[in-house]
Amino acid sequence: MHNQEVFIWPVRVYYEDTDAGGVVYHSNYLNFMERARTEWLRALGFEQPMMKEALGVIVVVHSLSITFKSPAYFNDLLEVHCDTTKIGHGSIELAQTILRNGAVLIDARVKAAFVNAATFKPVGIPANIKEAMLQQQVEKL
Repeated sequence: MHNQEVFIWPVRVYYEDTDAGGVVYHSNYLNFMERARTEWLRALGFEQPMMKEALGVIVVVHSLSITFKSPAYFNDLLEVHCDTTKIGHGSIELAQTILRNGAVLIDARVKAAFVNAATFKPVGIPANIKEAMLQQQVEKL
């Protein structure tokens, strides 16, 4: 799902996502955010296998910070928001939040880097991908 402000990906919490206390296990929020980033790239027109095969690049998480505000539970329907905050030469920074019924459960900042698929050395963001990201930024304004 996409509107002009932020990319939103819905996630349903399954039993397998929860711990013995019935809440989402903390590392699973990272999985939910990864799915949203993958779907955000797909919505921009870039499938990750194509990026690797045709462009020779992959996107890796460089660093992240996450604040856990409130737990999610089995069967909750969550929204994972993905908003680009900075587009650099070879990396992007994203604000990612996870919400339930409009309430923020998770607030995260993620820096993702573009690297050569064979060597894992940093590379610049391919021009067509950067152009699509910048165009999305313009549409947000």
